[in-house]
Amino acid sequence: MVHILAMTDVKNATISKFNSKQATIGVLGMGYVGLPLMLRYADIGYKVVGFDIDQSKIDAVLGGKSYIEHIPEGDIQSALKKDMEATTDFSRIADADAIILCVPTPLNKYREPDLSYVIDTLEASLPYLRSGQVVSLESTTYPGTTEEELLPRIESQNLKVGEEIFLVYSPEREDPGNKNFTTHTIPKVVGGHTENCLAVGKALYEHAIDQVVPVSSTKAAEMTKLLENIHRAVNIGLVNEMKIVADRMGIDIHEVIDAAATKPFGFTPYYPGPGLGGHCIPIDPFYLTWKARQYGLNTRFIELSGELNQKMPEYVVQKLNNALNRRNKSINDSKILILGIAYKKNVDDMRESPSVEIMELLKYKGAKISYSDPHVLNFPKMRNHSFDLSSVELTPEILKSYDAVILATDHDKFDYDLILNNAQIIIDTRGQYRGYNENVFKA
Repeated sequence: MVHILAMTDVKNATISKFNSKQATIGVLGMGYVGLPLMLRYADIGYKVVGFDIDQSKIDAVLGGKSYIEHIPEGDIQSALKKDMEATTDFSRIADADAIILCVPTPLNKYREPDLSYVIDTLEASLPYLRSGQVVSLESTTYPGTTEEELLPRIESQNLKVGEEIFLVYSPEREDPGNKNFTTHTIPKVVGGHTENCLAVGKALYEHAIDQVVPVSSTKAAEMTKLLENIHRAVNIGLVNEMKIVADRMGIDIHEVIDAAATKPFGFTPYYPGPGLGGHCIPIDPFYLTWKARQYGLNTRFIELSGELNQKMPEYVVQKLNNALNRRNKSINDSKILILGIAYKKNVDDMRESPSVEIMELLKYKGAKISYSDPHVLNFPKMRNHSFDLSSVELTPEILKSYDAVILATDHDKFDYDLILNNAQIIIDTRGQYRGYNENVFKA
């Protein structure tokens, strides 16, 4: 009886701190997910400490500067005045009541899950864990990660999960650049390792997020995130294949999609492109296929869509090759301008951008590559890619100087009439140009 009361007291005391906003929120990983979360908690009155191993991010935040285009510096400056901090000192985790992990979960070269960022971050935190804290993993991962990787490490510190410390999984749902949805308006799925964990997890998020959606376990929450993104990946793979078929038949796939979208039920429009980008959709399906193999299952449908989407940069390059051949030119030694290197329109997010895959293919084939992107003025440091390039300003003279341009990301800031009137060849991967034009090749 005494033990049960003690366990309940810890849970209730922790929930009370979140409800009274006396809790300190620790966010580990100050990127596209972590930084908006920090700002949200600071805005509603919590003390917030952001952690990152990248000193440049710490310095930027403490200086009131934003390194993510869609996050205004005024928001950061306001949060600093309200009690937000940022540090590389992991010992400060002992001060936090919530430890929210928002770190990358990429794939390795064999397209297997790479949990090194999650594990390394958690292990750096272990010496500072204490009773009354809640640990929440938000990074996208396969079902079972929270139980298999986080749970035993936390309990190795002589802390009983569900009694002294609480463990939840709550997948991030950020959509950078989408003005219709913000951190607090996107419903938040939360799964706990135990019922007590779920109760504390709900208390952690329900003041910051308009709608919290509880599920029965961390595995269910992990699978929810994968289903969301696999749904998109599969449908985009389908429409990319339809694009190839329609192109061979001389049909404009964008016209077909727009017409099909007039059906008020049973159809959701998805649009083709040069491949998949962003941290989630190109990666998440492979997390599930990898885990499914441990259960003796082969997820053929998911893997097929992944293969289709991965091949789209090659398809774009082949379309470029065909267009150049019509002008008695080859890719080798041609000057090619990539329009847009962010993974989607109107953002500066480069993660898994198909534009970069196209650039790599062209470099291998001997092209002279440049790019123009009003949201990415200098090619950033990336794990697997290195280009010493800066964005080219678009003028009639510059456009005419290139053998071809590839419209890879359809930013609103591009002057599409200027491009159409001055580019020798346009490889349009986004359906920006409708109808027939002898200089435009749909890809």
